[in-house]
Amino acid sequence: MKILVVEDEPEILDLLETILVKNGYKVKRAVDGGEALDLFLDEKFDMVICDEMMPVLSGNDLVKEIRKEDQSIPIIMVTAKGSVYDKEISYGLGVDDYMVKPINYDELIMRIKAIARRSKIETSNIIKVGNVVLDNNSHSITNKKKKESITLTKTEFDILFKLLSYPEKIFSKWQLFNEFWGVSSDVDDDIVKVFISKIRKQIEPFPEIGIKTIMGVGYQGIRNDAQEG
Repeated sequence: MKILVVEDEPEILDLLETILVKNGYKVKRAVDGGEALDLFLDEKFDMVICDEMMPVLSGNDLVKEIRKEDQSIPIIMVTAKGSVYDKEISYGLGVDDYMVKPINYDELIMRIKAIARRSKIETSNIIKVGNVVLDNNSHSITNKKKKESITLTKTEFDILFKLLSYPEKIFSKWQLFNEFWGVSSDVDDDIVKVFISKIRKQIEPFPEIGIKTIMGVGYQGIRNDAQEG
């Protein structure tokens, strides 16, 4: 795996590179957001780890530019900014994880591995949770053992599939709205609540899966793999 690491503090950048290389990752360094964007546009990376407060281009601005080019590459924000507001902004722009400095580097490695696994899940057309199968081709949810099945609309299914693809991640209402309706939409972001409510009612027969509201933050997919029904 090749990781683009963006950090303007030399000591932290050196330490990040040393730890990542020690764990078998290839590393490309950048000391500001502008340099990082140039590298991203010129080379192929599997993941980006970036600071937020940087010269030339901030971490959030870098994320904006990356997401214009690639919606799927995993991005981890590592920053001293730790408020819920700061996290909501970065998650809303499309980061996959957020760590507040000083960080535990063993935990960073664990998160990298977890995100790499989840990114593979998202690119699949199928999610299996216990006896339940979500099929992205037919927008259907089926309990293979009980032989029960429902079909959702494309938007309903896509929202649920997104949440269940990243069960450890919390998506803000704005992030879901921006991805599935877009900022130029004629509806407002309250449409997200409406769709979440509709999805929850339809998946009630499938206790293996669910959507949890994280007050003040957003929504999280729940996968009860132990459920056998």
